[in-house]
Amino acid sequence: MGQTLHRGLVILLITLGMVAAFSTSIMAHPGSGIMVDRRGEIYFVDTGSGVWKIDLHGKLMRLPGPMFHWMTIDSDDCFSTAHLPTGARGEVTRVGTNPTLLVASDFPIAIGSNGNLYYPSYSSGSGLQLMELTPSDRTTVLTNLAAAGGGDLRHLNGLAAGLDGSLYYSEDHAIRRINAQRQVSTVIANLTLPTCVSIPGTSRPMLRGVAADSHGTIYVAASGCGSVLKISGRGQITTLHQLQSPWTPTAVALFGSDIYVLEYLQTAASMEPEDRRAWLPRVRKITADGHTTIIASIDHR
Repeated sequence: MGQTLHRGLVILLITLGMVAAFSTSIMAHPGSGIMVDRRGEIYFVDTGSGVWKIDLHGKLMRLPGPMFHWMTIDSDDCFSTAHLPTGARGEVTRVGTNPTLLVASDFPIAIGSNGNLYYPSYSSGSGLQLMELTPSDRTTVLTNLAAAGGGDLRHLNGLAAGLDGSLYYSEDHAIRRINAQRQVSTVIANLTLPTCVSIPGTSRPMLRGVAADSHGTIYVAASGCGSVLKISGRGQITTLHQLQSPWTPTAVALFGSDIYVLEYLQTAASMEPEDRRAWLPRVRKITADGHTTIIASIDHR
């Protein structure tokens, strides 16, 4: 009896260690969520303290909410009563109303042009799947996702919706597109950049937050290189802004012709051991003529 309990305890500890190692490798990074509502007010996640809002006058205010990683915006409050994803692999919860923000702990989320919520879900039997949740609580598998090079893809770094019904998602070195017919295609793969600064705790280029405009142009935060990138429909890559380490972009949002970038201070000391309160965020605005301005920052805890 004692040997059986001991053996069970050892197996449990090994399993928990494997889960912890997996979780650390995926989650040991600052938040990647920034959204702009119809009025032009800006919201972003702060992994060290919760959710922030920048109003039309530039005033920064903290909203009640958890210290999660990802965010999308429910402009019409369609999911105000829906059962949101929750479980051992993460959860989605609401912040505020009019608009309602949806924030996710462990995976990126996006609301499509059809008003449905999309999020990835991994299991050992099915692999990584992109799920679709309607406001009426109907959940289905949109499509199965394959990793670049045929590997075992277990998570996504970013997820965004296009106005034409497409969805875009980022992996470490690639961006994929899912069209309205649920077909997956590659926008760009095996991405390397001529200028890539060293960001503590990341691989290169570590593509994360992504957004797409009405012309199919893609904007992405290359967190492992400290770069904000623009990718045309033909695959031409332009660096819109290059940060200096240890500052790194984690997410992008579009409003009119302006681009808003969520950036974090990510020092080596804040990564090992992980110290979320040391990840200080700021928001940058990039105008159509390339002018950049820091419009808000959290300078201390």
